Amino acid sequence: MTNYQLVSDYKDIESYKESFNELAKIVFGLDFKKWYEKGCWNDNYICYSYVDEDKIIANASINKMTFVSNGKEYKAIQVGTVMTHPAYRNQGLSGKLMNHIIEKYEQEYDFIYLFANESVLNFYPRFGFGKVQESSFSLKMSALRTQLAESHSLRRLDTNNMDDFRIMEQFAAERIPVSLVMSVKNNEHLLMFYFILAFNDSIYYIEDLDAIVIFKQEDKHLHIFDIISKEKVDYDMILNCIVSADTAIIHFYFTPDYDNEYIQIEFITESDDTLFVRPLWEDKTRHFLIPLTSHS
Repeated sequence: MTNYQLVSDYKDIESYKESFNELAKIVFGLDFKKWYEKGCWNDNYICYSYVDEDKIIANASINKMTFVSNGKEYKAIQVGTVMTHPAYRNQGLSGKLMNHIIEKYEQEYDFIYLFANESVLNFYPRFGFGKVQESSFSLKMSALRTQLAESHSLRRLDTNNMDDFRIMEQFAAERIPVSLVMSVKNNEHLLMFYFILAFNDSIYYIEDLDAIVIFKQEDKHLHIFDIISKEKVDYDMILNCIVSADTAIIHFYFTPDYDNEYIQIEFITESDDTLFVRPLWEDKTRHFLIPLTSHS
C-alpha cells in the first residue's frame, strides 16, 4: 500500500477543510460548508485523514464529549464521518485510522463509541467494539397528563436569521443534559450541525418556558428529536405547547426524564444507526436511547 500522509486537526486549513467536505459530499451526500462557515467547527471535532497530493482520500473523525449516565459523567470519544474515496478503497485506510484513534485516546477516555449502518456491522468488532442495543420511547396521547393549550408562545426559529441563530448558539452552549439517565454534554458542534443541516425547518422556541424543541408532526405521530433548555423544564408543559388535536402517538428520540407510567419502551431490533462501544458495556438490560442530535 502507498504510504499516504496522515493529517489531523485542520479546521483552520482551508484547503484540507474543503477537500474533506468534497469527500463527505461524494460518500454521504453531506455538505458541511454552511456548518463550518458559521463557525461551528470547534476543538471538540477533530478529523484524522489520509491525503494524496493534498487531497483528502480517507477520514475518521472524533468528537470529544461528556457522557451522562445515571447522573454520573464520563469522558467519551464518539467516532464519526468514517469514509474513504471510492478510488482508494480496499487498502485498509479506514482500519488504520481506527487503530490510530484507539491508540491515541483509549487511555485518556472512559470509552469510545460510534453508530454504524448495516453495511459495516462486521467492520467495527475487529477493533474491539461491541454492539449495544438501544430502546425506543413513545407515549400515547390518551395517556398524556395535559390539556391542549388554547394559545402559547411557540415560534419557529430560522438559522438564516442572525438573532435566531444567536439564540440557538446560546442554548447549545448553555444547555443542560436532556436526561440524567442517558445524555451527553459539551457537544455544541453536533447540535449546531442538526440545527443548520438536519432539522433547520423544525426548530421552535417556547418563550414562556425558555426552551427550544426540535419536533415534527407527521400524520398522527409527533416526533420530538430534542428538548434544549438551560434549566429543567416540565415535560407536560412542553407537550402542552406542541401537541395538536391530530396527535395520537408521541415519539421521543432520546431517553426521556419523564415519570409518566404509560411511556411505552421497547428494544430496537432494526436500525440504520447501530450503537457500538469499546469497551463493551456490561448492563444489557437497561433501557436507554442516546440522543439523536448527538450522533455524528
